Amino acid sequence: MDSLKGKKIHFIGIGGSGMSGLARIALSDGIAVTGSDAKDSTVLAALRALGAEVYSSHEAAHVHGADVVIYSTAISASNPEMAYAVERSIPILTRAQALALLMKGSTSIAVAGTHGKTTTSSMMTVALQACGVDPSFAIGGTLTASGSNAHRGTGNFFVAEADESDGSFVEYKPLAAIVTNIEYDHVDFFHTPEAVTQVFETFAATISPQGFLVYCADDAGSARLGASSLQCATVSYGEAESADLRIDQIELKASSSSARIMWRGRAVGQLELQLPGHHNLLNAAACLAMGLLLEQPIHQLLAGLHSFRGAGRRFELKATEHGIRIIDDYGHHPTEITVTLKTARRYAGDGRVLVIFQPHRYSRTQAFMKEFAASLDLADDVTLLEIYAASEKPIHGVSSQLIAEKMSKGHFIPNFVSASERVIELAKPGDVIITLGAGDVNSLAPIIAEGLQRRFA
Repeated sequence: MDSLKGKKIHFIGIGGSGMSGLARIALSDGIAVTGSDAKDSTVLAALRALGAEVYSSHEAAHVHGADVVIYSTAISASNPEMAYAVERSIPILTRAQALALLMKGSTSIAVAGTHGKTTTSSMMTVALQACGVDPSFAIGGTLTASGSNAHRGTGNFFVAEADESDGSFVEYKPLAAIVTNIEYDHVDFFHTPEAVTQVFETFAATISPQGFLVYCADDAGSARLGASSLQCATVSYGEAESADLRIDQIELKASSSSARIMWRGRAVGQLELQLPGHHNLLNAAACLAMGLLLEQPIHQLLAGLHSFRGAGRRFELKATEHGIRIIDDYGHHPTEITVTLKTARRYAGDGRVLVIFQPHRYSRTQAFMKEFAASLDLADDVTLLEIYAASEKPIHGVSSQLIAEKMSKGHFIPNFVSASERVIELAKPGDVIITLGAGDVNSLAPIIAEGLQRRFA
């Protein structure tokens, strides 16, 4: 990337969480940045403020003068900017290839797994910051403390969220990696569970022989990966008796959680999180194992994790109105929803858990329809919006209504306004409302907050 200083990179799909992070780091590295996205957004506005030249449309002229083009895999070959770059033989990189270049020469830590990547990579970053090493990071979500998803640090550590959704994380070749769990997902790209297992095995094989894999002993998929024949060292974490870093004496409260930390059979400290949920204790345990392997002091790692306030759209408290709390969460797989709603049940106390859920992708909805219904029925009431397509074409006959029909507490209301009004009228003081899903359902949180203000005025 040093050779690009003073030159220009054009990002196609710059508004995405991963792409915008790369653009931020490129700007920090003194590289001129241009970019385009299908529509304007607060992300584009922030990049403009940092000095990027950003467009809210895709046109061939935007690429003129670029030395390198980086594109999101959501961009089709027919995109006019892609076509222009190919026609003029401008070097083209995927997002993963570009991130691999940014990480080169660093002590790189890739955080992978079907669930928990964003939270764990965010925790890892904050834990290292507490050790005074100022890591670089590129995360698929926003760190609540900094309001940013990427940063070029002055230290040698680089924390990167490794997204398996299109298999491109095999490009990273990190020194070390965390794999939180492995489960079947992204059915638009992986046609069988075995294909998911295989890509994680390929990813693990790219870890440096001088490095290490930190894996979860409590998760069957991650544990199988850790037990497989790898060229790097492996270290486990979890509640399992065999775990190298073990958590026990666990206490789960409405808004916090804690556990004793055992490192290779010896108690080394007490983990205190300002986040609810058993899953977050496991995420933090992964970071502690990695931090200790990187020879960072345990007490500073624990202090950093205690200070961690979460990542954007990960059980994020958006507002409290008349005793009604509004949470936004990115969960879009049945396993994630189950974890989120069990956490919400404890968080709500005597109140109810009211959910507005927007399924993400037709293919995922079709594959996991029964599982979605079962996980969502853990709430007291669920309003289902229509499916957020992302880049997919609709699949005939697949609709959120089919999930609602399999539920005892599901109500299919595809209109955003009607869905919001229903929840506003239903909510009582003490209840928790969750806007749930990986699409644009999060846009309803402020609307619901305003509606509650008017209702109780």
